[in-house]
Amino acid sequence: MRYKNRSIQISCDGGAATGKSTGAKMISKKYKLNFLSSGLLYRYASFLILRYKPENKLNFLKKNFKKLNYKNLNIIKLHSPEISEYSAKIAKKNELRKILKKFQIDFAKKHKRCCIEGRDISTKILPFSDVKFYFRCNLSIAANRRYAELKKFDRSIKLKEVKKALRIRNLLDTTRKHSPLLKHRNSVEIDTGKLNKQAMLKKMSNYIDKALLKKYAS
Repeated sequence: MRYKNRSIQISCDGGAATGKSTGAKMISKKYKLNFLSSGLLYRYASFLILRYKPENKLNFLKKNFKKLNYKNLNIIKLHSPEISEYSAKIAKKNELRKILKKFQIDFAKKHKRCCIEGRDISTKILPFSDVKFYFRCNLSIAANRRYAELKKFDRSIKLKEVKKALRIRNLLDTTRKHSPLLKHRNSVEIDTGKLNKQAMLKKMSNYIDKALLKKYAS
């Protein structure tokens, strides 16, 4: 692969269940990039607080994130409805956000070839990323995706409950005071309601290849 050892940083943003994690993971695999999901960090922070109930949440999280090995998060179940709900709450807390923001920025400094996905990556974490993607899709499509995921944990969950929760989450994300979900002016929009995985990968790859060629062609 051309430019396989060259620096390339990709930022992916979007609302809940819009397919940004899927797109970011596919791109990371194809271009051999270090992948980071900011959403997973917030879920892990929620998991820690809910499980251990620390008196001083800030110091507790600082200590745990200082020694965190991101790869270990994949072996912890972090997608329960309880954790999802709590994640939306702590995302509004600026002091908590600063701890997770530091982890993400340090990750980007360490890995010059990386792809980070979340809600404020292009605007706050990687404002100088080589390529920025913004994922969107119809709420009904997003709800069906999340419903299929949550069914694995709770068979009694209802689709209408999931759709309502996503609507509320997206409202909170776009209206919160600190680091709201915004589309960067230079972001390439990816509508996952109109693209299958193969088409999504092709569209993203085209933009990344153009960026690499522009950056390194002599």
